[in-house]
Amino acid sequence: MHSTSQQIREALASSTQGLSEAEMRQHPEGKWDAAAIVEHLALTYGSTARVMHKCLREGRPLATSSSLRHRAARFLLLRLHYIPPGRKAPKQVVPSGIAGNEALELISANLEKMDDALAQCEQRFGSKVNIADHPVLGPIPISGWRKFHLLHTRHHMKQIEALKTSFSQGRSVAAGTD
Repeated sequence: MHSTSQQIREALASSTQGLSEAEMRQHPEGKWDAAAIVEHLALTYGSTARVMHKCLREGRPLATSSSLRHRAARFLLLRLHYIPPGRKAPKQVVPSGIAGNEALELISANLEKMDDALAQCEQRFGSKVNIADHPVLGPIPISGWRKFHLLHTRHHMKQIEALKTSFSQGRSVAAGTD
């Protein structure tokens, strides 16, 4: 497993370890619970794996040209590590409401699939070529995909940590919907 994927695995384990199903489902009105956050991340990992497998099937990178908006988004996220608040998740990665234990199983499986697909693409196409388009960041190389997923995971693990803190304080705290 690539070191970035291992960091993702460790961040997930640290934030979700010991959470009961009831705690995984607790959330403020209109916000995602921990199970939904984990499912969302699992869906993003699965989506990336599918895109990488498509590149492998077609025998070529599928990245298109970059727009100014893409370059700005990449600079904010990949260079400054800034994820703007309030961004809504694309519909294909919006959680459906599966149980917490199912979400944890799905994220583990999809992280493995993504890690494997990224490694295969890196071996076949190299690490520097823009491999495929991210919906917000546009065309990025393998290293950009890995960094995006690490930063995105850390962003959401902060939300789970805030939820856990609210459990212990008996109050509600806002977790994201992005």
